[in-house]
Amino acid sequence: MILAAVAALLVQAAPGNATGTGEATYNVWHWNVAGNTLHAGSVTDGMIDGAVASIRNRGADLVSFNEICFGQYRAIQDRLTAAGWPQDPTSFSRFAATRDVDPGICDGGETFGLALFSKQPLGNSNQYVLPWDGKKGSRKMLCAPLRDTPRMRFCTVHITTSNALTDGVPDNVRQLDAVRGVLDSFDAAGDTYLIAGDFNAQPNYGRMNAYYAPSADTPNNPGNTGSHRELDDDDPVHCPGYGEHTVETAGSPGPPCGAYPKIDQIFVRESRIAGPYSADSLAIGASCAGGAPCSDHRILTGTARVSTG
Repeated sequence: MILAAVAALLVQAAPGNATGTGEATYNVWHWNVAGNTLHAGSVTDGMIDGAVASIRNRGADLVSFNEICFGQYRAIQDRLTAAGWPQDPTSFSRFAATRDVDPGICDGGETFGLALFSKQPLGNSNQYVLPWDGKKGSRKMLCAPLRDTPRMRFCTVHITTSNALTDGVPDNVRQLDAVRGVLDSFDAAGDTYLIAGDFNAQPNYGRMNAYYAPSADTPNNPGNTGSHRELDDDDPVHCPGYGEHTVETAGSPGPPCGAYPKIDQIFVRESRIAGPYSADSLAIGASCAGGAPCSDHRILTGTARVSTG
């Protein structure tokens, strides 16, 4: 594990003194919205409307965004509050900047990064800075516990596409190892977690073997040695062991089923699964900017019942 390379930054404290034990079912919703690349930071071109409507229609409890501009984060925050979605509108969202204000991103006036939203109030959040990939900014993993069930954590991450070598190890592998190290520390402390994000790796890639548990092995995704199940890995219809695609551009190498790859995942620790789990990949909406696609990624939703104590 590359824990030495991970720095934790405490942000947006929210008091929490209740403890929760038992089991709970969570509906997870994740989207890489391409908030800068396709929207240039806009909050009026249809992406915000589509995201908020989907979150509500899908009954989401936990929401993850990648590639979101800060103004878009605030707009979603305001819209969800106005809709009465959060139980506590003062403590239901967190943001982590992966790029500072830059003339070339988000219309030049704001930061850019990751976001979490939760129907239940959130506790203290942490930002874990991942090993640097040589590009502008810092890749991060953003996590927060539920305030009233502090042993239950929710995280989001966006792994680099870079496979450049540092001390003989590809950047994307170093980041994946760092994330897994933090997750292992949560488990060692007795915490349950769900993590959603754009991992920029297909499930059958060798670098993901340390995530997927051996029980997830199929011809579409063999050789696993990890401790997790992905919420779409048990779908008997869409590429068993691999899941349904989340982007609609051809992968290289190609995926084991169909033309398009899956690079967005929602993971749960196998030892914490307490009941059924499932996921669904939603078609990309074409209601943005005069009929343009709202992202280059599909929304990924999932449901899991987990032990929380």
